[in-house]
Amino acid sequence: MKDTGAAHDLADRLLPQDPKFATKQCHAGQEPEQWSSWSVVTPICLTTTFKQDGPAQLHPMPSAKEGFEYSRAGNPTRSCLENCLASLEQGKYGFTFASGLAATVSCCHLLKAGDHLVAMDDMYGGTFRYYTKILSNLGVEIDLIDARNLDNVKNAIKPNTKMVWIETPTNPTLKVIDIRGVCNIAHAEKHKEQDILVVIDNTFQSSYFQKPLLLGADIVLHSVTKYLNGHTDVCMGALITSRDDLNERLYFLQKSLGTIPSPFDCYLVLRSLKTLSLRMEEHQKNGFAVARFLENHSCVEKVVYPGLPSHPHHDIAVSQGSGFSGMVSFYVKGGLKQSERFLKQLKLVLLAESLGGCDSLAELPCIMTHSAVAPEHRQVIGITDTLIRLSIGLENQQDIIHDLDQALNYAVNECTEDETSVTAAADIKAAQKASSNSCTQSSCCTRSNAAAHSNGVSS
Repeated sequence: MKDTGAAHDLADRLLPQDPKFATKQCHAGQEPEQWSSWSVVTPICLTTTFKQDGPAQLHPMPSAKEGFEYSRAGNPTRSCLENCLASLEQGKYGFTFASGLAATVSCCHLLKAGDHLVAMDDMYGGTFRYYTKILSNLGVEIDLIDARNLDNVKNAIKPNTKMVWIETPTNPTLKVIDIRGVCNIAHAEKHKEQDILVVIDNTFQSSYFQKPLLLGADIVLHSVTKYLNGHTDVCMGALITSRDDLNERLYFLQKSLGTIPSPFDCYLVLRSLKTLSLRMEEHQKNGFAVARFLENHSCVEKVVYPGLPSHPHHDIAVSQGSGFSGMVSFYVKGGLKQSERFLKQLKLVLLAESLGGCDSLAELPCIMTHSAVAPEHRQVIGITDTLIRLSIGLENQQDIIHDLDQALNYAVNECTEDETSVTAAADIKAAQKASSNSCTQSSCCTRSNAAAHSNGVSS
């Protein structure tokens, strides 16, 4: 953030950052003493099975006192990563999965037929597709609501409600939901016997800027693919909790469903986590710069960035986080044509799905990440033909802004000029054709009149 009075005021209002976060990202779960070699870098344990001390007698290890028997059920490299992720969220237990959606599916196996799930109506397109096309067909009742209004959450709770699922900020419209408020409703005394689980998808903020467990959530979900890995080279998901009972249930599901990541991918994420705090600070700095630039651009209709005071729920975002990521959404002036021209004209910023990596990315949610959402529902939640989602990366700030500027001017201003030229050319062509037709008709009339006169026929 810029060193201005406004920036200092914002910093004063944000939640304090975990002072030990940087140390945790480098060392939590990665103690060299757990390896016979005292390796500083966590080894990649590619083995699928482990020698036992005796029948059903597993050899204990520092990272798993109960030992390991089969890599689907547990792996040393994976355990190191899971312990690190739990530490960063200030939780007790971590679980990793083959993708963010694998984590979602595994988490939703906590539900059974007849249970009721309440979810935000604006969410990642893959989650929306899973809920509406798969989970709903398995006997789970699902209600999608606008959870920004806590009365909607309160009114959606039923006797069979077992889970409330929230993204905040949401993907891709960056709406902000009051995590504390949702948790207070779900965990109210009158719902105590229901044991309603609150699951928060924390992908857009990362563990660095937001810690939902400390705000009352039961489970935190991450698409590790995004900011946590941050190098666009791993697909992975994670679930973190502090509840002992959920630890047992989630471990059973992870082992039984087999939705696990590879040891090599776990190693890559452990490598990436060592720079998470540094990367997130840069994402925030660049994100703020881009958001402010776009907010003052003549080709932009509206900017959505929770860090800006113009965001309708800026105060809530400030109250439940310690900063903001590089996710910026905006509405370009015009229509689908202008959106497509803008994205095709980008030179540095890449037209691609996904987010949270070192490279800046741009996409058109209505026909890319959220094409599975019904058009009428897209309109309701604000995913129009002109909504652009940006994942601002780690490049030079001015280089990013220059690229966005030239693409916007080309898409909107030059497009308008081109259309004016085309219209003018069409008008000239039509006028010339009309003039030509008029001349032809005049000649015909002259010839006809002459013939009529010579034949004595009155015109």
